[in-house]
Amino acid sequence: MHDHRRLGRELDLFDTDPLIGAGLPYWLPDGATVRHALEEYIRAVERRAGYRHVYSPVLGKRELYEISGHWSHYSDDMFPPMELGGEEFVLRPSLCPHHALIYRSRAHSYRELPLRMAELGGMYRSELSGVLGGLTRVRSIQLNDAHIFCTVDQVAEEARAALELIRRAYDALGIRPARFRLSLPGPGGKYVADPAMWERSAALLTEVLDSSGVAYEAVEGEAAFYGPKIDVQIADAAGRESTLSTVQVDFHQPERFDLRYIGADGARHRPVMIHRSVIGSVERAVAHLVERHDGAFPGWLAPTQVVVLPVSDAELPPAERLVERCAERGLRAEVSGPEHGTLGARVRAARLVPYQAVIGAREAAGDAVALRLRDGRRVDGLPAGELLDRVGALVGAYSTALWDEGRQEPGPVVGSPARDLG
Repeated sequence: MHDHRRLGRELDLFDTDPLIGAGLPYWLPDGATVRHALEEYIRAVERRAGYRHVYSPVLGKRELYEISGHWSHYSDDMFPPMELGGEEFVLRPSLCPHHALIYRSRAHSYRELPLRMAELGGMYRSELSGVLGGLTRVRSIQLNDAHIFCTVDQVAEEARAALELIRRAYDALGIRPARFRLSLPGPGGKYVADPAMWERSAALLTEVLDSSGVAYEAVEGEAAFYGPKIDVQIADAAGRESTLSTVQVDFHQPERFDLRYIGADGARHRPVMIHRSVIGSVERAVAHLVERHDGAFPGWLAPTQVVVLPVSDAELPPAERLVERCAERGLRAEVSGPEHGTLGARVRAARLVPYQAVIGAREAAGDAVALRLRDGRRVDGLPAGELLDRVGALVGAYSTALWDEGRQEPGPVVGSPARDLG
């Protein structure tokens, strides 16, 4: 089975230590590179979609979470308060109360809405040891979170746009949703007691799902304590489901924090708060990507994108220059020289690297490479500049393709050092 815990350690992506604690993994350089690339991608996508990024503290007063409703509905999943100067502080279990306060800190006009606020921020859940597992269930979470403050009339369009962001992100990541779920309240007291609010929120999300044309099922008992949500479910190789992405409609917290905007009529009005996460927890997203791709990440996400393989020590200087040129283009490249074994052994060791650029005497003389793609395709005598252009274009477009399908496909190599390497 494709277990991200085993693969993560084999590929030197992440690990744990009992002195740090269960559910608190640390990231090794290659894993940190994957995580950084994922975070850069989501920030870029959000900026293009009109989001403004903020930073907020991972601590807050207990009073903050009493106002938001987390303390009364969610305290079992929160770490205990810490006393400081006669006040109680807690590690936040969610970013939304902080974003509500950021919104409230300034006056807003209807002309500013929708106001889209995003953050890749840390939060903490006091998960029990028995449910922790690799990166999928952790106690320290880096969440791709955003909150859209808008009018009631803008809710449906903003929620549909959030679903489109999720769809595009899944395309770039090479993953598929298992199903869409409309998560509704169920029996029990964990939900805010306001039937009219729940009915209104659920009707809006149902409209969004119906108009988006996606198949979904309504499930009771899976809503957030403050409102219903659209959950995008993913599944691992064993068919176990988890939630990766969400879109939620919240009338509750704008009321609790007395959020306002000035309408066209000059009067004060209450905004709606849409909670939206495209890739959810970075930890869970990376766990799914590791398992989905068996460590062979899309080119834009791979820890090393280009490995340069000089046939002999004589080709080391041009190999090192090519790595420098890759770095100038923002590509992650490294040299694997003869000191690491035969050419065939080095190719096999780099089997997960999307692009393997072999430089023999002939290639060095012509500023070219014999390129081997991760999927086994090869092209002989490719100019180094064209390699940089084509790989750079694919990476810049966040493509899952290894080669530009609109251009001539590379054929088998004839008379190249890269031939017959298994």
